[in-house]
Amino acid sequence: MNAPAIWIFLPFGLALILWPLRNERLSAGLASGITFLLALAAWLLPIDTAMSAGSLSIKITSSFDILGRQLVLTSADRLLLALIYATTCFWFAASASIKIAHKLIPFGLGITALLVASLSVEPFLYAALLIEMAILLTIPLLSSADRSPGRGLFRFLIFQTLAMPFILFSGWLLAGIEANPGDLTLVLQAAILLGLGFTFLLAIVPFHTWIPLLTEESLPYLVGFILWIFPTTALLFGLGFMDRYTWLRTAPQLPNLLAIAGSLMLVTGGILAAFQRHLGRLLGFAVIAESGFSLLALSLGEATGLNLFFLLFVPRVLSLGIWSFSLSILKKQTSSLHFGEVKGLGRTWPAAAYGAILANLSLAGVPLLACFPIRQALWEGLARQTPGIALLMLIGSLGLVTGALRSLAVLSMATEGTPWAVRESWSQRIFLALGTLALFILGLFPQWATPILTRLPSVFEHLGH
Repeated sequence: MNAPAIWIFLPFGLALILWPLRNERLSAGLASGITFLLALAAWLLPIDTAMSAGSLSIKITSSFDILGRQLVLTSADRLLLALIYATTCFWFAASASIKIAHKLIPFGLGITALLVASLSVEPFLYAALLIEMAILLTIPLLSSADRSPGRGLFRFLIFQTLAMPFILFSGWLLAGIEANPGDLTLVLQAAILLGLGFTFLLAIVPFHTWIPLLTEESLPYLVGFILWIFPTTALLFGLGFMDRYTWLRTAPQLPNLLAIAGSLMLVTGGILAAFQRHLGRLLGFAVIAESGFSLLALSLGEATGLNLFFLLFVPRVLSLGIWSFSLSILKKQTSSLHFGEVKGLGRTWPAAAYGAILANLSLAGVPLLACFPIRQALWEGLARQTPGIALLMLIGSLGLVTGALRSLAVLSMATEGTPWAVRESWSQRIFLALGTLALFILGLFPQWATPILTRLPSVFEHLGH
């Protein structure tokens, strides 16, 4: 028994089994149960250490050889695997209540397995090919048989695919740098190619335009899953580059470049979110701003920045999941999420409206909500190092708050005499109630998650020590 077979091949095989299944509850129940057990196994079972039960001895080995390459998951990766599959379980559990489990779960499991494989493959250059395979799986996930794909899906496919050759060429040059570390020309060329690759992969401005288009065209919950798992994997992939190469990790220009890119994404996403008249596009620009927060956290330095980067994970997935879930409920009632179409829906779909606004305010860093403690720590760190960047962070956050207040006004603006009603199903109400309660609990007691998340930097051999 080996770790890649459990955490890569097993979920991919389950995706193939569940693909023809059309029973929403059965599909969601099986997938949620399996991903929860995978997360629990990653948390409890050691890797490369024999486990004894009476006369029986079992050892989970860390590597799996395939086509002359290796997939390697070590004991240091267990916490990251537990987090990935626990959050995947979170996405799958709610999918049946909005009747998309038959679509999200098989493709979502396949995408998750491929992206976990991309983080474990050796040599690491093959990660680009695995990421591209995961990107191709998003096409049937986000497209619909009754209409042609929109511009957002095409741009997503183009921009993400353009990142791959840059990353592959940079990897080829990086191999040359290992043999001749004193060649400054080679170092500069590799750094430029690597920067261009991750600019496309992370949708850094101006290559961000596919995000608001995609959230406008497709069902928000499906897009929300994509906007969670791909940027998270891309950031972890980038940290892997930094951990592997000393010259990149110790480059004096790196914190400044991360701060510039992060502040650009945060300000762009925040300001544009303040002027949106479409709830889906507002979600897209908030995701752009959220990626900016992650880059700003990494710009603070190895110890503090890396801890804050991982502490952002749980509040982000919780806020993004609740927001996209709420918008999916609202979208099923109208032809569009444009302000003119959703006007007054807060009277008849109050739980969904409340969830969308609260999750929006959480991502903006409003006090008492999940993202606030981490935003505050990030703000303090930036204020000590670069006060100008801290001011830009404030501007971006205010833009997100403005977008939330405008959304609240529109959703509450019903015609006179419209009665209050609660039309969400019981399962939808339960998921929204639990989710919003978790937003407040994480905001009030962030120390409950801190001991676990601050152990995640140990995944990286050099950055985490």
